[in-house]
Amino acid sequence: MNKVIEQMLNHRSIRQYIPGKSIPEEDLDLIIRAAQSAPSWINGQHYSIIGIKDHARKQKLAELTKNPYVAECSIFFVFVGDFYRVSLASAKHGTPFRAKSEEDLLLVAATDVGLACQNALTAAESLGYGTVCIGGIRREFTEVSEFLGLPEFVIPIVGLCIGYPDTNPKVKPRLPKEAVYFEETYQTDTLPLLEKYDTEIIPYSEREGSIGYTERLAKSYAEPYYKGILKGLKKQGYLGGNR
Repeated sequence: MNKVIEQMLNHRSIRQYIPGKSIPEEDLDLIIRAAQSAPSWINGQHYSIIGIKDHARKQKLAELTKNPYVAECSIFFVFVGDFYRVSLASAKHGTPFRAKSEEDLLLVAATDVGLACQNALTAAESLGYGTVCIGGIRREFTEVSEFLGLPEFVIPIVGLCIGYPDTNPKVKPRLPKEAVYFEETYQTDTLPLLEKYDTEIIPYSEREGSIGYTERLAKSYAEPYYKGILKGLKKQGYLGGNR
């Protein structure tokens, strides 16, 4: 065990922040540079980060994401999948951007964003700040894209609240290692492990209705979680779409 791993194992999502406190620019610079140090496919760095400090703009994003703590945190990062730079590079060198309609771009963007976001989260927590990831940035896909002025080939993927914690929740237990780590081949006989985890997570899931893990998953995926994303992706130039 070292300090880095100890900090990672102590991660909690913080949903209450001390209002009105800004983060020093030198700390923000460290967090952003840590995010930029994440690995990416072909070193393409297929993401950008939009930092929202203005309270009125954070309030608007809180409404769009249906997460009130977006308005309360010191700064809200929006991580976007970014292939606009690819379009600039293609135009500069006179090469076609034929891959723009490939579904693989979404995987590349999501992976690069996820790695950068995790680096930012880890850096922020190492400096004593609280964080929580906001998947709801995709809820109102088109409106969020317009609000942030996203050009073609740029899509919102995840948000990250960063601020001064005003709460100290317990660390939630994770799935048993045996349910997520397999050697050589995938193992499908994990239902007993999931059922055991159901009972372990209930005391920590009051916000979700005090239900087990499997029930929450089943309810979450019974219907499309955020509608309109496919249409938004095509509008942004992905999956064969264009403006």
